[in-house]
Amino acid sequence: MPFGCLALRDGRNYNSMSDVTDKYEIGQVLRAKEFCELCLAKDRQTDKVFVCKKFLKKDGRKVRKAAKNEIMILKLVNHPNILQLIDTFETRKEYLIIQELFLFVYILQECADVFVYVFDWILDQGNYTERDASNVIRQVLEAVAYLHSLNIVHRNLKLENLMYYTENNHNKVVLRDFYLSRFENGSLTEPCGTPEYLAPEVVARHRYGRPVDCWAVGVIMFILLSGNPPFYDETEEENTDLHNRIIFCRIVGGEFEFDSPHWDDISPAAKELVCRLMEVDQMLRITAQDALWHEWIAGNGASEKNLKDGVCAQFEKNFAKAKWRALFLPTVTPVLSQKISIHSAPLFFIGLRPRCSKWPTLLLSYSSSALVYETRLVKTTL
Repeated sequence: MPFGCLALRDGRNYNSMSDVTDKYEIGQVLRAKEFCELCLAKDRQTDKVFVCKKFLKKDGRKVRKAAKNEIMILKLVNHPNILQLIDTFETRKEYLIIQELFLFVYILQECADVFVYVFDWILDQGNYTERDASNVIRQVLEAVAYLHSLNIVHRNLKLENLMYYTENNHNKVVLRDFYLSRFENGSLTEPCGTPEYLAPEVVARHRYGRPVDCWAVGVIMFILLSGNPPFYDETEEENTDLHNRIIFCRIVGGEFEFDSPHWDDISPAAKELVCRLMEVDQMLRITAQDALWHEWIAGNGASEKNLKDGVCAQFEKNFAKAKWRALFLPTVTPVLSQKISIHSAPLFFIGLRPRCSKWPTLLLSYSSSALVYETRLVKTTL
């Protein structure tokens, strides 16, 4: 049987742990994430090493739902730029997902398959150009377009979920982490994902769908070209509440800039695609399929100028903070205190003026693993 658990269980016929351990040697937990634990799994027949994601049922309904959802999505998809599902099991106490190895490659030198984070791959390059960034974004868009053709919304696209694979001179970028993915059925309103990558319609708790992934690709592209996130503040990272308030206000207003000197050498085609991907109005936002035909992806719009020094310097500065914050603030599933309505009045928040005045101002607070949204409209004169 290709999979240990071909269908999600209805409470009967669980796998036993011997079903798992007879096939794989499961190692110690190496990392705990928001919904699951990560460990290594070694195939007893081939000695090939994989990653095992353990979802513990005792951790609650949300964890069980995340596990079932990821299993369902991964069994459906088959694309070279999506991390491959190897096996699944469901015991009475946990769900186990066996996938291609995407972490800990430095621990296991004997592994032939090597996956590293995309930003780590960039740091290791001697030369890094727009063409390299274009190649990464093209592969991300191909995976996203494929998901969207199946009516699947990833909902948690971010740079940290892109892995760079290399083996025998074969290189590719793959997406991972599908536990927040959903089928687009017209009823998606629950805000979830990673704060800096959320689309305006998600922050505002409007109905949303596939365009949220395209917005996130725009954020990733912005970072790959400058080393900086498009939405940021100078607040100390310990002050999470104020950090989130400023970030979300800027997102709903589309407040990002191509700052000098980081964008001085970036091509007009790249800037144009960023703007189309990060269009505040989701109805006007470019689709993943259309973005693949953009001149920066399919044509000669990407420059060959070496960007490594500037981008890597900003990477090391910004992602050192991001990695520190991620230890305490993993991907969150926000809980809203009330639904937000659209108002046409001009708005201000902490001296910031939204580019699109129809979006309401949001004040957010952080508590445990939930973001609590509040609304406050502040009318001003032009």
